Amino acid sequence: MQRFVDDVLAVSKESVKTITYESLNNIVRFVNGVSALLLTILPGKATILEGMNGWELRPTFSGPRLPRWMEHGVSSFNQFVHNLAVDSDASSISDYSSGEEDINENSCPSPLSQSSRFSRASSLSRHERHGMGWLNSIFSLILFPVKLFRATLARLLFFPFYRKVRTSSSERQKPSSSASLNRVRTLKDYVFQRTTDRRRGVIEDLHLAMEIFIEAIFDIVHKTAHCLLSPAEVSRMLYGWIFSHNMVNHNNHVVSESSVTTATLGENDPALSQSKTSFHHSLNTDARTCQDVITELGYPYEAINVITDDGYILLLERIPRRDARKAVYLQHGILDSSMGWVSNGVVGSPAFAAYDQGFDVYLGNFRGLVSREHVNKSISSRQYWQYSINEHGTQDIPAMINKIHEVKTSELKLSQPDLEEESNEDQPYKLCAICHSLGGAAMLMYLITSRIEEKPHRLSRLILLSPAGFHGDSNLAFALVEQILLILAPILVRFVPAFYIPTRFFRLLLNKLARDFINYPAVGGLVQTLMSYVVGGDSSNWVGVLGSPHYNMNDMPGVSFRIALHLAQMKRRGTFKMFDYGSASANKEAYGSSEPLDLGEHYGLIDIPVDLVAGRKDKVIRSSMVRKHYRIMKESGVEVSYSEFEYAHLDFIFSHREELLAYVLSRLLLVVPNQKHQPSQKAVKLKRKAQVSS
Repeated sequence: MQRFVDDVLAVSKESVKTITYESLNNIVRFVNGVSALLLTILPGKATILEGMNGWELRPTFSGPRLPRWMEHGVSSFNQFVHNLAVDSDASSISDYSSGEEDINENSCPSPLSQSSRFSRASSLSRHERHGMGWLNSIFSLILFPVKLFRATLARLLFFPFYRKVRTSSSERQKPSSSASLNRVRTLKDYVFQRTTDRRRGVIEDLHLAMEIFIEAIFDIVHKTAHCLLSPAEVSRMLYGWIFSHNMVNHNNHVVSESSVTTATLGENDPALSQSKTSFHHSLNTDARTCQDVITELGYPYEAINVITDDGYILLLERIPRRDARKAVYLQHGILDSSMGWVSNGVVGSPAFAAYDQGFDVYLGNFRGLVSREHVNKSISSRQYWQYSINEHGTQDIPAMINKIHEVKTSELKLSQPDLEEESNEDQPYKLCAICHSLGGAAMLMYLITSRIEEKPHRLSRLILLSPAGFHGDSNLAFALVEQILLILAPILVRFVPAFYIPTRFFRLLLNKLARDFINYPAVGGLVQTLMSYVVGGDSSNWVGVLGSPHYNMNDMPGVSFRIALHLAQMKRRGTFKMFDYGSASANKEAYGSSEPLDLGEHYGLIDIPVDLVAGRKDKVIRSSMVRKHYRIMKESGVEVSYSEFEYAHLDFIFSHREELLAYVLSRLLLVVPNQKHQPSQKAVKLKRKAQVSS
């Protein structure tokens, strides 16, 4: 009878799984089909979807199965799955470990470096207690009746074997059992590594969640049926439980925590010591940093913390060539970070291309991350986001360029002992800047204000890719946003300090939805089309950018309300001016006049060559607005060039465009370091002598 019941339950369980999976898959197919139908009637989709290959294809489903969850990576429920696995008996561990050799033989090695995994783990650990506590509480509350009933049945059915199992498990955890310890440790390390390899979407997580739920329910039903079909055995176990002399002494009862004993190097003692490793895995999202991408591809990396005059902590990243006398500084645009300059890999990224051409590469990051790095650790959100484009141009960029000058000067003095003291016109290196979008406007602001204040700007050439500043020629969507911001600014500024995703859970959700948009092409095509409508029909790959690593659960760039208001002011007036504080007295205090400084009127102060690049398909900053920069600079006597490409706004950064890279490099190579700073024969001899003596 027991065998018959087991067979019935097994068939029922698989039937429920099949029905559930097919129901979810049919729902997804329906949503994907409706999206494809909507795409057929939306105007302009052909142009918008040109960067998304295969949006019309049917989705492919790859829902995981519980017995194979370690083989294909871990979903967002990996912590719960691990807890489920820890509660399993020894046979399940042996099953997983027996198949581990096959897994390792068939799977590709992880592309992540050790530093990448460490940076993710450390980044996650900082927010783990705050971000995951409430989520674990919800899961625990939902599953509490299931766990309670299951624990009661396990106590009734398996108590006579409790001491035996506990004793054997304790023996397995001793260091003397090296084979068992190594097997469990290797399994843990493998799970952690595979967790970071493949990102899953929300649909795939639902597959796994249903798998877990069905397994738990049928496990309870199976144990309940066993109790009903074998009452005598249950009574005998219950009697032994009550009157057994082998009951555990409650006074000496110790609640053990699920952990794995690992050998680690102590900080002060180089000998191996035993320590506990808790199972906290990343939630299967792509949370790589710029450092991870650079080091994985074999390039050197250096991180420099820069503190602005108003206390903001900025990250200046570097691909160093310490003896190079030509350097390039790359500055991102709005809602972007330094990741954009390396996101296309070795072949298609401006940062790597410049390094390969002999440049010392610096990647700047504006203030405005969700992590809110500031010298004042208790700064409020409202205080942190209280900045406009002014602060980007007069605080962030000056601080980073001064740091570059400090680093390059000190390094070159070490490599060139006879280096003379330099002035702004005669410094020992040449620094070029490549800026995109908002970064271009901030760089022009920095250059002009530095000239007005008679401060050295350190730059030798400026390459601006679709720079912001003039926004008079824009679409209806931007005009509507402009009206809303300008009319409601006095009210919104009190309640909306910035535009960003505030909670870790919703950033995780966005990251996973971006994966779903790729897995289900018609849905992704619809989202791509709708987002393009919002930005005036720009055909950039907006869906692909949403899935970029710098939009992850740990951190992401945001936009302060004042920056949005500043852009609205520029559009309303049709001029490139600094931020209007709203009153003549406030403006007079900031600028010395009742009106903000008009940067366009001071283009004549620009004393270095400028290369302007526009995109014919760019609907965010149209080519007519870039040509306005060019016309005013030309009339002001600036040495300026202008080029156009068949690009949308984000194609300058996130698309692999060889012609753009070739053009940018050709402009960079026009800058040649002064020959007078070539190392003299005396300096070379002194350097060689120092190397020999060392």
